[in-house]
Amino acid sequence: MSVDLVSDDLWERVAPLLPPTPERRHRFPGRLRVPDRAALAGVLYVLRTGVAWRDVPAEAVGCSGVTAWRRLRDWTEAGVWPRLHAALLNELRRANLLDLDDCAVDGSHVRALKRGDHVGPSPVDRARPGSKHHVIVDRHGIPLAVTLTGGNRHDVTQLLPLLDAVPPIRGLRGRPRRKPRRLYADRGYDYDKYRRLLWKRGIKPMIARRGVAHGSGLGKVRWVVERAFAWLHQFKRLRIRYERRADLHQGLLGAVSRIMCGARS
Repeated sequence: MSVDLVSDDLWERVAPLLPPTPERRHRFPGRLRVPDRAALAGVLYVLRTGVAWRDVPAEAVGCSGVTAWRRLRDWTEAGVWPRLHAALLNELRRANLLDLDDCAVDGSHVRALKRGDHVGPSPVDRARPGSKHHVIVDRHGIPLAVTLTGGNRHDVTQLLPLLDAVPPIRGLRGRPRRKPRRLYADRGYDYDKYRRLLWKRGIKPMIARRGVAHGSGLGKVRWVVERAFAWLHQFKRLRIRYERRADLHQGLLGAVSRIMCGARS
């Protein structure tokens, strides 16, 4: 199953970015280290099925859930996912598959079953513990950056951090791109303060006004961010936050975002 879960194309992109395998001791070497490809298959299995790490079928996947979790931890701490994301975005721009002129932002709430960093009382779920996924996408719905906050954080507070999280995107001659020309958002971002901040950055805010009847036409461009959340949450492990450590849940978010970029390329 590991070969089915980790395609050759995905592995060719991920393998060069992984930390080097530690040398095996000559004396008392212990058990052989699980191959990184099998460990990645274990991570993807958990992402797709949503099972607990301890329930990963080691015989089918080729790796135990505990080993997959440890490898995810090591790769996240080594910064593998941001480097992979930047490389894939460069490929997409080189192939003219990335449209950075029009981008859209939004946030989505998920329930958090365990306490930890970036967990807060959700205003949409009877104050139960929750977190929020925030994403900015290009005109085609390709994730440019994904962040994690507590469920009680307002979407607009993550507008500028999301823009700052977009990596410099190369792939074409000239300076790398890091910001859109126009940014689309729903009424939750309707604050004049943030409009002014976007204008200062050279970004035209296309934000729906509160109290105005629907029919502005912004949805013709903004709907791609809602589709991006649908793609993200097809991975069952992301629908509910089980990880106590915020960096590991962020790592899972990053892994899925990179898979989405790879599928587009």
